[in-house]
Amino acid sequence: MSGETSAMIEMFLAHSETQIKIPLLQLALSLVPLIVVGWISFRWAGKGGEIGIATARMVVQLLAVGYVLVFLFKVKNPWVGLAVVTFMIAVSSWIAIRTVKKLRWQAYGDALLGIGLGGGAVFALVLVGVLGLDPWYQARYVIPIAGMIFSNAMTAVTLSAERFESELKGGRKVDEARKVAWNAALIPQVNSFLAVGLVSLPGMMTGQILAGTSPLDAVRYQIMVMAMIMGSAGMAVAVFLVRRAKRELAAGWI
Repeated sequence: MSGETSAMIEMFLAHSETQIKIPLLQLALSLVPLIVVGWISFRWAGKGGEIGIATARMVVQLLAVGYVLVFLFKVKNPWVGLAVVTFMIAVSSWIAIRTVKKLRWQAYGDALLGIGLGGGAVFALVLVGVLGLDPWYQARYVIPIAGMIFSNAMTAVTLSAERFESELKGGRKVDEARKVAWNAALIPQVNSFLAVGLVSLPGMMTGQILAGTSPLDAVRYQIMVMAMIMGSAGMAVAVFLVRRAKRELAAGWI
């Protein structure tokens, strides 16, 4: 690990001990607005129960993953990290093609290749090149970084898959549909680039500042995060759309 990067990480971990602790009672207060949202959803859409179920799942899932991460952070085995990353890629690829109506298994293979190659390349670059982790498989860094990379690549592939299919159904040629799908998939990333620092302080930067890290150091990490999210999303979508376009051309689309 480079000296500067190591110092930044150690400083962040040291400051993390001074972060604000949230007791369970105060934590419960953060859920009060969801009651209001659930009531509005019930009155307007008759779906108040959906908000309640989603909230319960969110709490249970996050508590469960918290205990799992505590265990994983203590494991010093590269195979465990690789297994977790492989699981993330497989699940995110399946979720990414949930809007695809035809050739779903082929679409899953395309998403798997796109997210695996695009996200995996950026993942390796960040761990080895940017952070210079030694050893590279430290779960405390591998799992959060992998989560950010593959979840955003998943969302981008989902948007591209939905738009590509809808454009073809609307009569667009394959090349035109691919162009529209590419632009649509990157809208969230482009918007976040334009808004960061002016409209929003992203999650990682906010978390580090709350933990006591210098804003200037937090900015460096956030630039890394923004770049890896755009890079992984763009490359995953590119691979996915190239393969989908070839399949449609082979199937006889003009």
